[in-house]
Amino acid sequence: VQLEESGGGLVQAGDSLTLSCAAHGSTFSLASMGWYRQAPGKPRDLVAALTFGHGTAGYEDSYLDSVKGRFTISGDGRKNTMYLQMTTLKPEDTAVYYCHALFLDSSGQEHTYWGQGTQVTVSP
Repeated sequence: VQLEESGGGLVQAGDSLTLSCAAHGSTFSLASMGWYRQAPGKPRDLVAALTFGHGTAGYEDSYLDSVKGRFTISGDGRKNTMYLQMTTLKPEDTAVYYCHALFLDSSGQEHTYWGQGTQVTVSP
């Protein structure tokens, strides 16, 4: 399974960016997807997550407090895709953003995958 991320870049404070992630190659059932971020010298934090059910569009699960009201996560469980709309970006949002996907096989075993990460840099 491969997670393909795109959409990162260098922007100024106050700008917007949309990150995309697509999971390819899995025959299992998609349970959830999420965006994490990691700044230099800091742990990897969950930014936002989606839970999917029966192949429907995902419903929002959780957001990091510091991004609430500015970031919006969305996705499609039938297409194994996920997006993160980021608005009013701040320098403290600068980090490598990682896509994460959790699949379940027919026995209920979890299969977890990570993308390679996409850099988001917000200048003051």
